[in-house]
Amino acid sequence: MKASRIAAAGVTAGIAVLALSAPAFAHVSVQPEGTAAKGGYAVVDFKVPNERDNASTTKLEVNFPTDHPLASVMPEPVPGWKAVVTKSKPAKPLESHGEKLTEVVTKVTWTADGKGVEPGYFQKFPVSVGALPEDADQLVFKTIQTYSNKEVVRWIEVPQEGQEEPDTPAPVLKLSAAEDDAHGASGSSDAEDDATGAAARNTAADASSDSGSGDGSDTTARVLGIVGIVVGAAGVAYGVLAGRRRNSGASA
Repeated sequence: MKASRIAAAGVTAGIAVLALSAPAFAHVSVQPEGTAAKGGYAVVDFKVPNERDNASTTKLEVNFPTDHPLASVMPEPVPGWKAVVTKSKPAKPLESHGEKLTEVVTKVTWTADGKGVEPGYFQKFPVSVGALPEDADQLVFKTIQTYSNKEVVRWIEVPQEGQEEPDTPAPVLKLSAAEDDAHGASGSSDAEDDATGAAARNTAADASSDSGSGDGSDTTARVLGIVGIVVGAAGVAYGVLAGRRRNSGASA
């Protein structure tokens, strides 16, 4: 009996933990494909899970930040969905990377042509965005999720650092440090320097090899010359001695 009560208590606790943690896994979120660097362009994915067992997600509205507006927003086609980009004129003149913005993207709306995101599934909605702001560490995208039973979930609460996560947090895109193009150029220069150095070393090695070969040829020529001189001298000496012997024989 005690074992049964303990097992029952364990199952109940497990269900409670899952119930409390389930919302954390079911939030609409945004993540970059790769990096989202300040001042650059990126492709980000809005991940939309279905939280309901009896309805499908049929509409998604992603509101883009107005404090850091984005001039370029291009959604990637998603089969079974129609995307509409909403633009408007900024309330006050804005500049991005030295250029005046006459209109900015305020919202992207996806509407399902078919069944949408059915229970037990999720869907990614990729978007190319830029240029990302240079004076912000994150971008908040307040999002509205609509189900086939007309239920609407508003993911619009902005998470605050040091506080508990709200029930319906807005998707937040964290921005990384700006990429240093000069570093890439420096790397390229280093590679070129290395290649130049290697070529110089190879040239020097070839020259040294050629020089060594030339020295060997000169030494061989000298040796052969000396041998020739010795042989020649020996021949002369032999001729002189032979002549003396003949002369001695004739006198006798």
